[in-house]
Amino acid sequence: MRILMVCLGNICRSPIAEGILRTMAAQHQLQWHIASAGTESYHIGEPPHPYSQKICQKNGVDISAQRARRFERADFDRYDKIYVMAADVMNEIRHMSGSQFNSEKATLFLNELHPGENRNVPDPWYGEEEGYAAVYDLIEHTCAAIIRKYKGIYPPLHS
Repeated sequence: MRILMVCLGNICRSPIAEGILRTMAAQHQLQWHIASAGTESYHIGEPPHPYSQKICQKNGVDISAQRARRFERADFDRYDKIYVMAADVMNEIRHMSGSQFNSEKATLFLNELHPGENRNVPDPWYGEEEGYAAVYDLIEHTCAAIIRKYKGIYPPLHS
């Protein structure tokens, strides 16, 4: 299973989601490839936001080696599932991808926790450190739902 998490700048929400899901997949011995990207080029090559790193580290998830990259239309060929953090990001992906856009692959991340409600993961960039903890908890619960949903479909390679 190849999963891509996407937000705006790829330094707050999607790196947290990548780190949490990668950690959970490893705990469940799933050989999944998990990555993240952003629709904007503001932070290409930069590590995740310091507060993103801090809340992850506090919870035993190391995202310090991640570097921001920009979403590409070819990501639809590279990934089985593309989780998008918010509706504005989904609109940008749709625009960037043109005819490559695949609504079967791209879905709003929180629809895994709240099916069909099309909720957005709040962007903690605009707030204080406490906002990152709330976003972490929301992402963690959603990643657990993803593991439960797909664990039997994508078993470990060496079972």
